Amino acid sequence: MTDIKIKITDRDGVIHEIEAPTDMNMNLMEVVRSYELAPEGTIGICGGMAMCASCQCYVTSDHDLPEKSDDEEAMLSEAFNVRENSRLGCQLHITESMDGLEVELAPEEL
Repeated sequence: MTDIKIKITDRDGVIHEIEAPTDMNMNLMEVVRSYELAPEGTIGICGGMAMCASCQCYVTSDHDLPEKSDDEEAMLSEAFNVRENSRLGCQLHITESMDGLEVELAPEEL
């Protein structure tokens, strides 16, 4: 059982340094929800199916992450506030190689 450290900047600009388990098959969106770093009902609306982009985040650290799937690419092409470093948190499964990851939650889509 290994926990990794992740630094998450919430939508109010507050930085949270949290520990995330690598042995529970969680993704970043689930970690954000479990730590209540976004108001209820504003992140992971589709349940992690890459269908809503409510869990969009900006990866600000230099980590070698898995390539975006076609579904993730398609959803980001329709989302608001997309940047070069945008990813869907539901598509980033927590692994030991993510230790030290730094992300910023994208603003809510209005």
